[in-house]
Amino acid sequence: MWKWIQAFASPKNFYSISAKIIPWLLYPFIIITLVGLYWGLIIAPADYQQGESYRIMYVHVPAAWMSMFIYVVMAISGGIGLIWQIKLANVVAKVSAPIGASFTLLALITGAVWGKPMWGTWWVWDARLTSELILLFLYLAYMSLNNAFDNPKTAAKASSILAIVGLVNIPIIHYSVTWWNTLHQGASVSSIEKITQPAIHSDMLMPLLLMGIAFKLLYGTLMLMRARDEVLIQEQNSGWVKKIIMEESR
Repeated sequence: MWKWIQAFASPKNFYSISAKIIPWLLYPFIIITLVGLYWGLIIAPADYQQGESYRIMYVHVPAAWMSMFIYVVMAISGGIGLIWQIKLANVVAKVSAPIGASFTLLALITGAVWGKPMWGTWWVWDARLTSELILLFLYLAYMSLNNAFDNPKTAAKASSILAIVGLVNIPIIHYSVTWWNTLHQGASVSSIEKITQPAIHSDMLMPLLLMGIAFKLLYGTLMLMRARDEVLIQEQNSGWVKKIIMEESR
């Protein structure tokens, strides 16, 4: 297993293998997204309290899940890069940041749209909303710090330390509705128990889970695509990269 990981961590091997993985992520993402959206927007019944407005959760909730998931991936990848000096780990962390920031911004925007009819306002300084906004700032700070140094190693080290320190915000986001009295509703799906005995109807739950899977497939697709480009930039003076460029220019 470790030998396979070491082989995959090689920029050349990663570039070759990732090209074969991307279609296996992209096409299922398209299919599952279409099924999830149709199920959630058309088949699922209206909520007895919120009516039709609750349907935005099929984008909002998976986006919020991904905002935290990607940050954890980014911090772990940065930690691996710091400890074992694996260049590909730093690449994964670097390319994940803009994707995670996009999901976080999407979660904030859709949350505001959802909150307007529910709370009567676009924004409140609620514990969940505020901690999610802080997460967006952490993503932006990571990207700014990563671009602040001319030396890639220094940039990766500094930004990785920031990402690891910022991990403290993830449990705050997750447990904010439990720790504080907030306007934000509690989690309907946050554990195995709530999946087997959910707080929402199965016709509402299943498309939500499908969209959660679809967003993870989307992240995997975008991350690999961006990582391939980043690897080519970092390894542009390597013989195998020059060979690829020559073959594509023919």
